[in-house]
Amino acid sequence: MLVNLKDLLPEAAASDYAVPCFNVFGYEDARAVVEAAEEVNKPVILACNKDVADFYGVETAAAMFLTLAKNSTVPVCLHLDHTYEEEIVYRALKAGFSSVMFDGSQLSLEENIARTRAVAEVAHAMGASVEGEIGSVPYDEGRDHIKSIYTEAEEAARFAKESGADCVAVSVGNVHRLTEPTCTIDFGRLDKIASMVDVPLVIHGTSGIRNEDMEVLKRTRVSKFNIGTCLRQALGHGLRDFMNEEPEKFDRIYFMKKAMPAVKEEAIRNFKLLS
Repeated sequence: MLVNLKDLLPEAAASDYAVPCFNVFGYEDARAVVEAAEEVNKPVILACNKDVADFYGVETAAAMFLTLAKNSTVPVCLHLDHTYEEEIVYRALKAGFSSVMFDGSQLSLEENIARTRAVAEVAHAMGASVEGEIGSVPYDEGRDHIKSIYTEAEEAARFAKESGADCVAVSVGNVHRLTEPTCTIDFGRLDKIASMVDVPLVIHGTSGIRNEDMEVLKRTRVSKFNIGTCLRQALGHGLRDFMNEEPEKFDRIYFMKKAMPAVKEEAIRNFKLLS
């Protein structure tokens, strides 16, 4: 069942659970994630990041993932992750994405609000949801142009009120693409943001956050956690091991079938952590 973030996040923000948003890079890992969601009977968000959008194009990505979403027995949101160009956002909406993120985090507050509002008007008219970002969540590797800026509660409150975004990603010590859980979360900053912002909050860089901190975070107004690196690790480690064990085999599907159970298991671990 295809849904958008407005169908999933308000209830999660008001409760003590959160919805996982898994970055997927192809049909196989997306299928493993949806199968995990069906096994635990929980809604899920499939996210396509910039690498996927650049490699496949948003039209091909939509065609690949929409059938999985629509045929699932649980609610599935197809979400376009960090996107900086409106043209790509609008193409994704036209192709069938039920949710988009316009990332104006590197812009001034005024420009971020104005451009996000313009995107939100189009997306909402098409029945889709919009995520924005205030502050700037840095990357541990890659995308060196992305700044590290902690979210200020007053700016987040203004953005939420004026931009039309359905949820707001915040920077409170979280970092993209960490391979170990070493983040130090500023809970005081998050509490202040949550007290001033009415829309659901989003945390990116979940793989770098300790389990004990996740237990606390899911009970706040954080309703969506973006998860990517730990799934990529499960897939990458599995593929390397299986291919090294059978160097005489070359069939892509053969090896992907062997690696997918580990991806599904990692997805289920995150579902349980956020439930």
